[in-house]
Amino acid sequence: MLRLAEIKLPLDHHDSALREAVCARLGVPDSAIRALTVFKRSYDARRSSQQLIYIVDLDIAGEDALLKKFKGDPHVGATPDMNYYYVGQAPATLPCRPLVVGFGPCGIFAALILAQMGFKPIVLERGKEVRQRTKDTWGLWRKNVLNPESNVQYGEGGAGTFSDGKLYSQIKDPRYLGRKVIDEFVKAGAPEEIVYVAKPHIGTFKLVTMVEKMRATIIELGGEIRFEHKVTDVLLDGDGDTRQLRGVVLENGEQLLSDHVVMALGHSARDTFEMLHARGVYMEAKPFSIGCRIEHPQSLIDKARHGKHAGHPILGAADYKLVHHAKNGRAVYSFCMCPGGTVVAAASEPGRLVTNGMSQYSRNERNANSALVVSITPEDYPGDGPLAGIALQRQLEELAFKLGGENYEAPAQLVGDFLAGKPSTQLGEVEPSYKPGVKMSDLASILPPYAVEAMREALPAFDRQIRGYAMHDAVLTGLETRTSSPLRITRGDDLQSLNVRGLYPAGEGAGYAGGILSAGVDGIRIAEAVAKSMLGLH
Repeated sequence: MLRLAEIKLPLDHHDSALREAVCARLGVPDSAIRALTVFKRSYDARRSSQQLIYIVDLDIAGEDALLKKFKGDPHVGATPDMNYYYVGQAPATLPCRPLVVGFGPCGIFAALILAQMGFKPIVLERGKEVRQRTKDTWGLWRKNVLNPESNVQYGEGGAGTFSDGKLYSQIKDPRYLGRKVIDEFVKAGAPEEIVYVAKPHIGTFKLVTMVEKMRATIIELGGEIRFEHKVTDVLLDGDGDTRQLRGVVLENGEQLLSDHVVMALGHSARDTFEMLHARGVYMEAKPFSIGCRIEHPQSLIDKARHGKHAGHPILGAADYKLVHHAKNGRAVYSFCMCPGGTVVAAASEPGRLVTNGMSQYSRNERNANSALVVSITPEDYPGDGPLAGIALQRQLEELAFKLGGENYEAPAQLVGDFLAGKPSTQLGEVEPSYKPGVKMSDLASILPPYAVEAMREALPAFDRQIRGYAMHDAVLTGLETRTSSPLRITRGDDLQSLNVRGLYPAGEGAGYAGGILSAGVDGIRIAEAVAKSMLGLH
């Protein structure tokens, strides 16, 4: 196969234009092309030259001659091998089955790959299956009732289920493991376009049915999924840095024995982090970010990003990515941008409030929303130790809960009032999407002063990049505190805990992923490490 990049075509090109452009670029007749597959399609967002940009893979006659002809051309080369190869296959009889704790994106892919290799994993998920979990989550959004074990954070599919379903990442991926993640999603019912569009997304409703199908696949392959099975302790042999994990203890007192346990906890499993820390598992505090959600009319973002092409169906709802380095040394940036989406209640602990963003596949809601967050480091946390970041999160979430009226309504403020340093008393033209509702407030009263200072500096800077970004009536809804895990359960080159053999910290909660795709990739890598250990391949 031959890969050809940088084929540029107008937004509204005809069906045969891509093939014609490839022939012209390579100087070959159409008959030479036996098959053409789009590897990636992106677009040039500059208003003056809105174009689609293609990378294609070709089964083409005379491939060797073409590679020789275009030697040195950075846009012509051999297609890399993107197939996934399993590291091994389980024996017919297993002395013990691996455990996977958590069934978010990382846990799903760890379990799926282990199952595909014949290791018949047992998955322990503290929350409920995805449809019941969805009902419980709506209970918070519509009735102000929080279920601490079944919500946006806990349950089948993990926090990514109630998000935009973004499937792109900036991780280095030389083995194309991200392609394996995408391929499995397509098998489970995701739109086929996610294979080639530059910024693929799925949306919540589609994710629900996909997660169910992936669960069924794992079970068909001999795996087992146990919902409402919360791990409350670990069984350890030895002491110091030579300890071996022998299994886990469940909330009901049951013990499950295994020498290989994947901890794919997600970034909000605070009680499990505390348990592991109490058992001496090595972990360390890491940076994360805090801030608010910001909402604008989606039409404003479309016009600013796409100009005269705003609303074009192939472009869809426009997104953005913004960064500002403030004078006080803080980075302020947009995060988890949800075009045509909603701001959602994402609390997982009573008496604490946190927000997140969500979109459906259609991305056709009236508002665009994004986190607007400020970077913080362990030096900002109250006290020392690896759990200090959790203490800060809880402190801020409690302040937000009180400011919102202690009923899971969220404190909100107009951008114009935030910049002017005065509380908001009424909404303007932007209607906030957060359910169960918002209470007009002064968000500066609950954010750290350094964050307020940096955000007030960044908003006008962002307005120069996206005209109208700092519009008076744009709505800030607070708080956003779970941009990533505030700690890392550090692991070695073999992907096991530094001081507990058999414990495999994985995914976003362990500090090794950020988003659905990277969490899925990490799950694959962890499954491979477990398989190698069980097969004695290290």
